[in-house]
Amino acid sequence: MTYVLFDIGGTSMRVGISRDHETLTRTTTVKTPRDFSSGVTALTEAVRDLGVLADEVYLIAGGIRGLIADDREGIQNDAILSDWAGKSLARSLRKHFEAPLVIENDTAVAGLGEAHHGAGKGMPIVAYHTISTGVGGVKIVNGRIDAATQGFEPGHQIIDIDRTVLGEDIAPTLENLVSGTGLEARMGTSPKDIPQSDVIWKDLAGYLAQGLRNTTLYWSPDVIVLGGSMILGDPKIELSDIRKATVETLNGFVDCPLITTATLGDASGLWGALVLARQYEEV
Repeated sequence: MTYVLFDIGGTSMRVGISRDHETLTRTTTVKTPRDFSSGVTALTEAVRDLGVLADEVYLIAGGIRGLIADDREGIQNDAILSDWAGKSLARSLRKHFEAPLVIENDTAVAGLGEAHHGAGKGMPIVAYHTISTGVGGVKIVNGRIDAATQGFEPGHQIIDIDRTVLGEDIAPTLENLVSGTGLEARMGTSPKDIPQSDVIWKDLAGYLAQGLRNTTLYWSPDVIVLGGSMILGDPKIELSDIRKATVETLNGFVDCPLITTATLGDASGLWGALVLARQYEEV
């Protein structure tokens, strides 16, 4: 029997299958439709294109951007996938596949993948942050997404408390300071067009270090794994600058945990979905 795995982002939807429940057998990537109905169609067609028949599907698991609804069947809200909000992805997929579905926030699932198969493998407490168009994060404890009443939103922590960087009209959050969207709003150009030699990249490392200081003090992780285009792209916020600035901001109060980059790339969400599926079966 086959696991169907998905990772639904604002731009791309990655879909995979696992026939042995241990590895990714096949994967594909399609554009994420903003329209919910078209999104369900795109997902089901991707599954068929991977060679899976409806009656072969044993379990469906994956991540989607946005705040997960209380009933765990879809998302409650999201700035990008606004038409998906308040609609049951689980109910819609059950019309095509008679299989249970488990859904989580996409960043949480990517962190789960890194904790089991990537940069955090073997570490008891893993903090994962993605720095991309936005900023997200998750705490993984002993290989499982940590309990949370309303999920994890480290990107919305207040950093620019005196508003010296963002001014009075922009929320002074970590996300607005270091995300690609925030940087483009301040600089008036895409991050990919800002040369690595520009001092702004070191400034971003300093802003991010303030957030990682909070991560260290609140979550006390063994390792902080960083992913996303602002960390893994070109140009990027350099890991060496992030480490140096985080050590400085902690100032010896506590030891700085290992800070490293994600290793699974775009596949982290599908690997995490595979872990999520196996853990669902164990319950």
